[in-house]
Amino acid sequence: MSSARRITKHLPHYISLLGILAGGVLAFWYFSYDKAFQASVVIAVAASYVTWGIVHHSIHRDLHLSVVIEYFAFALLGAVLVLALIF
Repeated sequence: MSSARRITKHLPHYISLLGILAGGVLAFWYFSYDKAFQASVVIAVAASYVTWGIVHHSIHRDLHLSVVIEYFAFALLGAVLVLALIF
């Protein structure tokens, strides 16, 4: 399968992921006056990212424990970095 065809096949999934991340960035920016709410946004986006990854790989029948651990590790790393910058 060509790379263009593979991207087209997964495009709706990636658009939803971009929507999750864009919504998180906008909420983070909009609530810049409330550090506690920003932390909640960071945690919600990280959890949504992990959930999206699990659903995406489950739909495509390539969900394995290593994939779940990878999504969780990247979400945790990103959340820790952003929370360290907030506080």
